[in-house]
Amino acid sequence: MSYVVNGEELETGEEDFLLEANFSDDVPPVIAANEKITLTDDHWVVIRWLREKYKDDGQTPNFRNMVSELDDEYPGRDWKKKLYELFPNQPARQGVRISGLPKPYGKGGY
Repeated sequence: MSYVVNGEELETGEEDFLLEANFSDDVPPVIAANEKITLTDDHWVVIRWLREKYKDDGQTPNFRNMVSELDDEYPGRDWKKKLYELFPNQPARQGVRISGLPKPYGKGGY
């Protein structure tokens, strides 16, 4: 499978993750639509956060670390619950896929 964004074909690998990170804001709506998710402002908060983590660390955090770090940066929310509302099919994987990032290492993003 691949995604077509603005006429450009983006190659995917296992589980439809992009093979190469793509930071264009045109990418998440295309992937989200494929997963039947309509992006909200809350989705974009997480997408931008995941992209920054990937740029800084070269990988994305596992779910437990996502919850902890999002709580530190954006306190006052139940991030565990919120992430499952936003990305109901394994937030640490589905959120990364929709963000236009490659498949996380290991089981939950380790």
